[in-house]
Amino acid sequence: MSFLKEFSDRGYLYQATAFEELEKMTSEEQVGFYVGFDCTAESLHVGNLMQIMILRLLQKHGHKPIVIVGGATTKIGDPSGKDEARKMLTDEDIEKNIQGIKKSLSKFIKFGDGKNDAIILNNSAWLDSLGYIEFLREYGKEFSVNRMLTMDSVKLRLEREQPLTFLEFNYMLLQAYDFMHLKKNHNCSVQLGGSDQWGNIVMGAELIRKKLSQPAFGLTTPLLTTSSGAKMGKSANGAIWINEDMLSPYEYFQYWRNTEDLDVIKFSKLYAEYNNEEQQEFDKLCHSHINEAKKKLAHRLTEICHGKENADNALSTSIKVFEEGGADDNLAEVFLSKEELANNTSIIDLLVLSEFCPSKSEAKKLVRAGGARINNNKIEDENYNLTDNDFSDSGHVKLSAGKKRHILVKLK
Repeated sequence: MSFLKEFSDRGYLYQATAFEELEKMTSEEQVGFYVGFDCTAESLHVGNLMQIMILRLLQKHGHKPIVIVGGATTKIGDPSGKDEARKMLTDEDIEKNIQGIKKSLSKFIKFGDGKNDAIILNNSAWLDSLGYIEFLREYGKEFSVNRMLTMDSVKLRLEREQPLTFLEFNYMLLQAYDFMHLKKNHNCSVQLGGSDQWGNIVMGAELIRKKLSQPAFGLTTPLLTTSSGAKMGKSANGAIWINEDMLSPYEYFQYWRNTEDLDVIKFSKLYAEYNNEEQQEFDKLCHSHINEAKKKLAHRLTEICHGKENADNALSTSIKVFEEGGADDNLAEVFLSKEELANNTSIIDLLVLSEFCPSKSEAKKLVRAGGARINNNKIEDENYNLTDNDFSDSGHVKLSAGKKRHILVKLK
């Protein structure tokens, strides 16, 4: 199966420039593909997972993944899909985030000096020293403001009557320049991105044709939401991070274990890397035992990200907590000092401390609705205080908010 055939079959394809020409080229030779990530956090998250899995697929088919971390463009901020300008980060913040992003990617793809090993580049290397007047004289004339105003990243912001700074307006020019730089210096012929990046990608491909007289291509993926319309990669407690120092393997497992029924097969095709026979068996399991299918999907995706041992432990913990009503040390933890316990830590304080509830008023609502439990026992008194008697012999208290969120409270 060719790269583009598998790319399409797995549900990654949304738009492509010159698809047949690209199909021919990727079938006959190694091709450099580039994906960019701005450095806005110390880890990638599940919302980035489709692009990450495509990088894995590229390596499987012998192509060259080129990852750009936007050390320079992060200082500007991509306006695509946003209503306001991005918060400014320091150089130190950006460097810290770059290291975290490489850690995320290293879980999935191989970096190195081999023929199809991935490389990671920081666009600060060529953008920071770019002279403004020189850039405008050489490249400004290649971009039409009339056309830039029709790009979704700009047009949608203006239609919503949200301010768009000149700083952000420049983003697509610099992204196009990135593509040209990679073509010239790293033989990169294809840029990959979400469908909201289509205009930026096309402008880069056109710049390459105008300035270098060489072909360049773009591929975009669909912007995913869950079947209920929720944004991918978000949960009630925040982003679903890839790096284990920001989200435990168990919590990563639980995110996938709680996949909505209508999304299970779709996510298996996007993220689980099943071959045709495995996918057919999984589809049958979905139609006969959907909860078993969810556990299998969660285990597979956790194994790909965090390794088999962590996936096995997460599955075991999930069974103990949800099917046997117990607790397990692999649950996320929150710690109390003995002084805090002696000062009458209430169920309300615990719900806020564990980040199950954003405020005391929300915690009170949860208790009144019957959604708060300690060691599987419903707590109906919002003035309930934790005591030594609530702790098990192994020194923990299992705190639950609703049926799906659990945490261990331990003494420091």
